[in-house]
Amino acid sequence: MRKLNQYETLLLDEFEDEKFHLPEHTHTYYELIYIRKGNGIHRLNDNLIPYVAGDLFAISPDDRHYFDIHESTRFVYIKFTDSYFSSKKNLATDEMLIHSPEEFMREKRLKENALRLDEPCAGILKNTVDNIVAYNCRKDVSTSPIVFYQILSIFGLIREAIGSEEKRDTTRCDNNQLIGYIHQHIYDPHRIQVKQIASEFHIAETYFGAYFRRNFGMSYREYVNNLRTKLLEKRIAGGNLSLQQIADEFGFADNSHLSNYFRKRKQLKPTDFARKQIGKRKN
Repeated sequence: MRKLNQYETLLLDEFEDEKFHLPEHTHTYYELIYIRKGNGIHRLNDNLIPYVAGDLFAISPDDRHYFDIHESTRFVYIKFTDSYFSSKKNLATDEMLIHSPEEFMREKRLKENALRLDEPCAGILKNTVDNIVAYNCRKDVSTSPIVFYQILSIFGLIREAIGSEEKRDTTRCDNNQLIGYIHQHIYDPHRIQVKQIASEFHIAETYFGAYFRRNFGMSYREYVNNLRTKLLEKRIAGGNLSLQQIADEFGFADNSHLSNYFRKRKQLKPTDFARKQIGKRKN
C-alpha cells in the first residue's frame, strides 16, 4: 500500500477528479477533506461511506482511504503535520490545551460516517473553506494566524455537530436520533443497555422493547447484534488488529468471549472468517 509523506507543516490543495488519482493509501500527516461537488463512495479503513457535496472528512495517519468516484468530484484538501498546531502554542485556545486537533481527528465516530452539517453551519463551513483557499495565493499560508484561526473554526463546527447528536429531545423520541445513538455507542455495551437507552430517550424501560419493534420491525437485541456483527466483520476482514484489540474496542471481556459471540452469529470462527475474506480478495 502506498504511503504519502509531507514535510511542510501546512498544504492546501483543490482539484477535481473523474477517477481518483491515488490508490488506497496512508500518509504521515492529517487531512481535512471537503467535498465541493460530486458524489461517490469514500473507502475509509473498512467502511464504505457515501459522500455528496458539502460533506467533510477528517483523516489521520492511522487511516487508509480511497475515493470511488461516481460523479466528477471537486475536493478541497487541508493537509497539516503534527508540528502545525504544536508550533503555534502562542495562538492556542484553552480547548486546544485540553484536546488537541490531532487527537480529535482520531475519533471513531468521524470514521464511520461523513460529517454533514445542518444550516447555518453548512454555509459557515463552505465560507470558511472558501476563505482558506482564497488565502492560498500567499507565500506565508503556513504561518498565517488568519488561516490558523479559520482552520480552528472548522474544528469548532465539527465539535458542535457531534455535540448536537448527543442532545436528546426531552418531549419525544426521534427515531433517527435513537439509531444514531446506538451507532455512536455500539463500542460501549453499558451505554446501549435497555435501561440506559430507555432513560436517555425518556421511554419506560418496560415499554422500550415493544416501542423498538413497532418502529423498526425487529427486536432491539436483534438490531444491536446485527450492527455489532457487521462492524466486527469489517474489523476482522481488515486484518490490521488482533482479536484482543478488537475485543477491547467492542467491550468484550476477552478474545474468547469475542470468538464465541462471532461463531454463534456467523457459524465461523473469526480466524476462519478472516481466511475466507483473504481468499475472496485474491480471487
